[in-house]
Formats: sequence, structure tokens, C-alpha cells
Amino acid sequence: MVSTSRRGFMMGTAAIAAAAAMGLPYEKVSAAQVLNAAAPDLATYTPSFFTAAEFATLCAMCDRLIPADDVGPGALEANVPIFIDMQIGGDLGAEWYMQGPFPTDPSPLMGFQMPHRPQEYFRIGLDLTERAVQERYNTGFADLTDDQKDEFLTAMDKGEVDFTPYGEDYVTGKFFFSQVLAETRNGYLSDPMYGGNKGMGAWIMLGYPGARASFREWVGQHNVKYPLGPVSVTGMRA
Repeated sequence: MVSTSRRGFMMGTAAIAAAAAMGLPYEKVSAAQVLNAAAPDLATYTPSFFTAAEFATLCAMCDRLIPADDVGPGALEANVPIFIDMQIGGDLGAEWYMQGPFPTDPSPLMGFQMPHRPQEYFRIGLDLTERAVQERYNTGFADLTDDQKDEFLTAMDKGEVDFTPYGEDYVTGKFFFSQVLAETRNGYLSDPMYGGNKGMGAWIMLGYPGARASFREWVGQHNVKYPLGPVSVTGMRA
């Protein structure tokens, strides 16, 4: 655990660096700006797990699942692909029971039934997504128009993209779409310490208080805007 004094020192030095980078006085820099300045730049980020080609496909998918608009940041602005790279590249699934048999058409009551951990089914899913897109559009997913990307993702969600012709019996288009969507949501709404939700932008948009110690007095006040900005697990305030 980082001590309060040590954390305050790190926040102060980060704020000074952010202020210098933005040409602003130290006292004018908000915690959200500090977090933005300290977070990796997606445009220059080198993935630790995915290959460059896999990461490009993943970024393009995330961008269409949560596009930026005038209400709030999109998945790319929130560094969601970085969150997914860190999440999938870690030990996610290491504790799962992975002994067969693995039925290819299990009952929903059976839960996860697959011989692949997340690291494997993400790699398989991204590869087969690209192969299916190339066959349908004769180009890569990242090079499609937004309408074509939406069309293909919708087809995946409806179970209309078949991966079995490529020799995969377990990872379906529908399943892989559901996993990318779930991790995109997780990264968009996570604490910034996990790589996503850059600058707490999603929390600011939603008015979510974050890791504040207590806000019980506001729970029952419906249709009343919460007046305080969010707080991250590390103590940064927006």
C-alpha cells in the first residue's frame, strides 16, 4: 500500500509535470488532467500481449462498440484497448477448471465450456474475425467503413458469422463478440489504475462518484445531480 504522504508526493509531481506539458499554472491543473497526462497515449502505445495487427483489429472493434460523441469519450479516448491488453495479457482465467469433456453446444446452465483460456480465445477470435472480414469484404476490419464495421459486428452478435469453416468448433462469432463487448464495457467503466477510463472521463460523464468513502446521503435523492467529482482508488480526484 502507498502511504498518504508518498501518494501525495507522486500526485504533486505528476501535477507539476502535467502543468508544464499544458503550459498551465500548477494550481490550475485538475486531477483528471493529471490522469490524462500520466496515462499512455493510445496512438503510440505498444501492446504487451497482442500483436500490432491484433491490436489494430481490437481498437477498431472497440471504437464501434463505444464511439465518441458530444456526450462523452469513446472507447479509444478512454484507453479501453490498453485495458484489454493488460487484462487479457495477465493471468485472467488461470484459476479456471479446464478439464474436459467440452461439449460444442452446451446448455446455458452449464456455464463456461471451452478448452481455451481468455488469452487463447481472444487470439483465435481476432484471427478468425479478420479471415471472415477478408472473405466478405476483401479487406481488413480496420479498413472497413463505419457502416460496414457495424454491419459485421451486428452479424456477429446475431450469430450470423460462422467460424467453423476455419476449423474452430468452440469459439463462435457470437461468443467472441460477447467477450469483446464485455471487456470493452469493463475497460470503459473501470478504475483508471487498470489502464482504461482515461482521466475518469466515463465516470465524469455519468456523474459516478468513484471510490469515495461514503455518499449514502445521496443514494435516496433521485433526479438530483451529484455535486462532487469522482475519486479513483489511488485517491486522485476529478
